[in-house]
Formats: sequence, C-alpha cells, structure tokens
Amino acid sequence: MKKLVIFDLDGTLLYTVPDIAAATNHALAYYGYPTHPENVIATFIGNGINKLFERALPEGEKSEENILKIRKEFIPYYNEHGRDFTRPFPGIEELLEYIRKEGIMIAVASNKYQQATTALITHYFPTIEFIAILGQREGIPTKPDKGIVEEICTIAEAKKDEVLYVGDSGVDMQTAINAQVDAVGVTWGCRPRSELSRYAPKWIVDDASEIIEILKENS
Repeated sequence: MKKLVIFDLDGTLLYTVPDIAAATNHALAYYGYPTHPENVIATFIGNGINKLFERALPEGEKSEENILKIRKEFIPYYNEHGRDFTRPFPGIEELLEYIRKEGIMIAVASNKYQQATTALITHYFPTIEFIAILGQREGIPTKPDKGIVEEICTIAEAKKDEVLYVGDSGVDMQTAINAQVDAVGVTWGCRPRSELSRYAPKWIVDDASEIIEILKENS
C-alpha cells in the first residue's frame, strides 16, 4: 500500500520551461552571452540551476565564477517572473485532489532552488497540504542523490515500499533507484520516453489519470 507520493516539480507538476528560459536568457544577455531557444533550454533543465547555467554558457566560459554571476542575475528575475507562463500540467490538480482525499501524504522533491520551489507550490496548489516541500538547498546534494527522498521518508515516517516517486527525467528515475522506491515516469515533461525507459521504472504514463489507477491498484 502506498502512503506517500513524492513528486518532482519542473516537468512533472508544473510546465515551467517558458519562465525558466526567459530568466536564463535574461541573465545570459545581461552579461553579453548568446541566448538559446526555449526548446534548447528545456534540455538543460533537471540538475539544478547551477548545472543549467553551466550548460547554457558558451564553451570556454563555463567557470564557477561565471555560473555564479549568471545565478545572481537569474534569481531576482525568476522570483519576479517565474509565474508569468508557468501552469500545472493537465490533470495534475485532479490527481493531487484525489491523493489528498484518499489520505495519502504528498511531498515535493525538486532540484529547483528552495525559495522558488516553495513559492510555486504554495501559489499553484494552495488547497493541497504537502508534508514536505524540498528544493535545492546549500550544502545538500541534488538529485539523483537519494538523500532528499530519504529525508522526506523520515518526515513522513514512511517505509520504502510505501512510497511512490513521480518524475519526468532520467535524473528522477535514478533518484528512485538510489532510494530504492517505486518510480513512475511521466512523458509530458522535459525528457523523451526513451530516456525514462533506459531506467526501467515500474510504470511509464502519458496521462495524470493513470497515476490514480496505479494508486488504486496499490491501495
């Protein structure tokens, strides 16, 4: 029986690519670096914003100093504009409401920096009680490190076989493998089905309603 569902954020609960791309291109342009099309920036997402900036910077410019200066320009812009075009994926609000009504705990494990993770979740899902909303924090390893999942399991007092982890990328699938929890790969995010398949998650779904069926089958 599943008593806890842990969701990734970007590409799983929320379609955030346009706002991430706009903030990234704003920061790049501010320092005179070339910008990228939205669909290219989508391929950079998934390992936290420092890795995003490393991927976005030109060859020969990927120093820690440059990454940190892009970050310094990105964060205030994203904090102000991160909800301009972001929206929940179809069926997500209904899925979360179903999980809530069933008394199953809900949590978020994201590589997005903590301030933005908390702000987006509380803005878009104000009626849902999350037992934990964890993003990227200073000194804490990012996914696919298993630590964030194990931290949530401790908060929820949930055993590994009681947990379902939902994400849209290979990083998410590897996180679930490392944490030894069942995974659902979703195809509506930033990564192709083929990337998810390489990690052989227990389920791959194309629609949020399919997760409801998985939870019914494992109740």
